[in-house]
Amino acid sequence: MQKGGFIYILTNKLRTVLYIGVTSNLRSRLWEHEQHETPGSFTDQYNATLLIYYEWFNTINSAIEREKQLKGWIRKKKEQLIARKNPQWKVFNEEISKEIYSLLY
Repeated sequence: MQKGGFIYILTNKLRTVLYIGVTSNLRSRLWEHEQHETPGSFTDQYNATLLIYYEWFNTINSAIEREKQLKGWIRKKKEQLIARKNPQWKVFNEEISKEIYSLLY
């Protein structure tokens, strides 16, 4: 049985960068970004640790395809996507455990 997956968008405190990633465990992956587990990575260099957007997919392959699609978009289109779900660019890091639990169970 294949696992599902998430695509997610992170930003920094000043909202000057956007990072798009994919994972099967969003809570764990957020922790890795917050702890700067990969020194020198894009998220480490730009301190992009704030979750502002995510989508759940039933298969990790579907999530990977969506990640590729979003990475091909210009910034303005990404901002429009974020604004549809999260117009205030609210940070979801602290709420994510509850949200994920309700999606999965």
